[in-house]
Amino acid sequence: MDSRSISRPSPSLSRCRAASWYRRAAIPGPTSIPSFRPRTPATSPCSSTTTPPPATSPTASSAAPPRCARDLHDISGQFPAILEGAAGRDWDGVLDGEVLAYRDGSVLPFLRLQTRLGRRSPSAAIRAEIPTIYVAWDAIALGPLGGPLEPLLDLPLRERRARLEGLRLPLADEGGRFALSHRETVTSTEGLEAAFAAARARRNEGLMVKDPESPYTPGRRGFGWLKMKKALATLDCVVVGVELGHGKRHGVLSDYTFAVRDQRSDQLVTIGKAYSGLTDAEIAEMTRWFEAHTIRRLGRYRVVEPTVVVEVAFDVIMRSTRHRSGFAMRFPRIARLRPDKPVEEI
Repeated sequence: MDSRSISRPSPSLSRCRAASWYRRAAIPGPTSIPSFRPRTPATSPCSSTTTPPPATSPTASSAAPPRCARDLHDISGQFPAILEGAAGRDWDGVLDGEVLAYRDGSVLPFLRLQTRLGRRSPSAAIRAEIPTIYVAWDAIALGPLGGPLEPLLDLPLRERRARLEGLRLPLADEGGRFALSHRETVTSTEGLEAAFAAARARRNEGLMVKDPESPYTPGRRGFGWLKMKKALATLDCVVVGVELGHGKRHGVLSDYTFAVRDQRSDQLVTIGKAYSGLTDAEIAEMTRWFEAHTIRRLGRYRVVEPTVVVEVAFDVIMRSTRHRSGFAMRFPRIARLRPDKPVEEI
């Protein structure tokens, strides 16, 4: 097996939907680029946004203040401490990475970071309660402060990583506001499994396996970058509601809302919703069953008799007010139908 670099950004559970670091004077504007999101079993992906540099290196007459961008929007005001942490840099450029909630050497749950999102000018109190850092995954373009930028997309990953490390970002463990994604190198499938197990022990949900010779290619990256992820566990649940799907499944009941039993009240309480995992044949068969066992229709949604048990795979269970159970599954998908299991055993 060829050697591959394993780049593990910090837990997605604690990240803002990823941000790019760019110099507005030199880069016309960010462009969304799908990217892997590291997962964490204890709490909760997201697409990364980056700003690819133009074909020719732009020149700026003077250094502009640093900026964070997400989905074509400048979100710098939401994370002033990160910008302040970059004030002393002697370079300009574009970095691909993510914002994490971080305090006392540990990443905070994503739900804590969510209280920071959307606040254009966070108060001093919330900034102190939920500090943030920027975790850099990759370097897209670099240059001297106030000077031309050199596009790095065509360079191999190992060279881009070396350039990134050469920036000597002020790291969070040393009182700064930055961190670098974790990286390991393996040469066998056994080594890859060991790296995956180690990532899980660090409370990450998966790995990004990267060819050290791969360029930075916007969009689909083929075999150069592969996501390695396994379900954390499975849970047997009862389907209590179904909804008409979209696209090719617009005419069938393919979206399942499911519940678990609250032992205190002995009532079924919702915990998630899934629309993937079953075959088209299974969905068609279950659509006929659910139509015949509908209790109430609410537009596209059907409340159904709570008798169908499904095994649900998931990556994370986290606290949430969205469902009556007080919890929600992250990335739930139906592993299989459980006709052998009665609802009384849930």
